[in-house]
Amino acid sequence: MKLTFPMSRLSKAGLPEAMILAIAALPLFSIGAFAADKHKGIDFYTIPQEIALGREMSAEVDKQAHLVTDPIIAEYINRLGQNLAAHANAEFPVTVKMIQSDDINAFTLPGGFVYVNSGMMKMADNEAELASVIAHEIGHAAARHATRQATRGQLASLFTVPLSVLSGWGGLAARQGASAATPAVALHFSRAFETEADLLGLGYLSEAGYDPNASIDMFERIQSMEKKTPGLISKLFLSHPPTGDRISRTQVAIRKLKGEREDFIVNTSEFEAVRTRLISGN
Repeated sequence: MKLTFPMSRLSKAGLPEAMILAIAALPLFSIGAFAADKHKGIDFYTIPQEIALGREMSAEVDKQAHLVTDPIIAEYINRLGQNLAAHANAEFPVTVKMIQSDDINAFTLPGGFVYVNSGMMKMADNEAELASVIAHEIGHAAARHATRQATRGQLASLFTVPLSVLSGWGGLAARQGASAATPAVALHFSRAFETEADLLGLGYLSEAGYDPNASIDMFERIQSMEKKTPGLISKLFLSHPPTGDRISRTQVAIRKLKGEREDFIVNTSEFEAVRTRLISGN
């Protein structure tokens, strides 16, 4: 699958250049848009700006990617996402869609737009494992990692470009919108953000009734598959691999969650039926 924007060639697994183009088109920031939340950090983007940005990018993905349109599969994957998002306290609605691709990948656009490749569901051994991936992506969305990371890139430039040269704040915003939103600022989230999404996702997973140990199972399954078939896992999805420290932190968090209940869901007959339908549809 190959996605293209005017003047850019997009990765089939992550669309990082799409975010670059969309961020460049965002209206200039105003000083009033500068916001800091003690839990979410500094973010130059207002909620309406982020939603508008995500909606524009999502429209391009929907237009160019091969979405799974089977109503039973599409409804199932979005309902699973909605069940998890109900525990996220996100500042905008969350939408989950599936892309027809055997690449193992999932990604989050600004404003609550989450995409999961069909290969992810085929690889998952049960519903809890699939839910763990979606919960992690919803964690990125709810914590506004895309715009916070873009903001970090813009803040870094404050220390290298004199404001006077750029005619003050408005000029700086224009320059940042035009050139500073690199892939590293866009979809390749920092390790700290990946860890935050891990922990947030675990909470959503547990509160929705799923066994949080499924997240560790998925980490290990992804590592095993990449060793067996190098290149099968999207490079974007592996940009922050599950290191020992990351898994250890996740295991500590799981032990705390497991102390709260024991009747976790691991799998459902609906997952098995939908997964069989997805596989047989190819």
